[in-house]
Amino acid sequence: MTVQPIRLFGDPVLRTPADSVVDFDKELRNLVKDLIETMQDEGGAGLAAPQLGVGLRVFTFDVDDVVGHIVNPVLSFPDDEEQDGPEGCLSIPGIYIDTKRRQNVIAAGFNEHGDPIQLVGTGLMARCVQHETDHLDGVLFLDRLDAAARKDAMRQIRSAEWYDAAKPPMIKESPHGQGIFGLGR
Repeated sequence: MTVQPIRLFGDPVLRTPADSVVDFDKELRNLVKDLIETMQDEGGAGLAAPQLGVGLRVFTFDVDDVVGHIVNPVLSFPDDEEQDGPEGCLSIPGIYIDTKRRQNVIAAGFNEHGDPIQLVGTGLMARCVQHETDHLDGVLFLDRLDAAARKDAMRQIRSAEWYDAAKPPMIKESPHGQGIFGLGR
């Protein structure tokens, strides 16, 4: 397995909802290994398949010495408690903006072999799971910011060394409306 290049903000694959995994085969297991190796090489807490240009619903995580993956995650929230803190993204390098998320999450899905799994996360793990699941829906953390924070983030992005003005950014509304997160826009 090898470290893969990470797609950067402006790449259309980051705005395209990923397809559900239907084949739990060697190709999927290789993708999971590439995701873990790339995530760890970059020092990330999580990495979703679309960030490697693969439109499948799978992501990896490395939070508090817990390394793993989940395929076809479905999230639920045991309560309404929220957290607000700095969030970044390997596809938007060097940009960290306070972002509201739910404090606790339960992710149901599958492992790379197709066995059902459940991941219960709080704090940073909950933030990671929500962030990576957003990637699978074509949503970036920037989409969760209020107008002023989004404007500041875009200013930072446009001045970043890696930014490519030839790939215009697109901000879209999260499909997870106010009813689920109660965070407003």
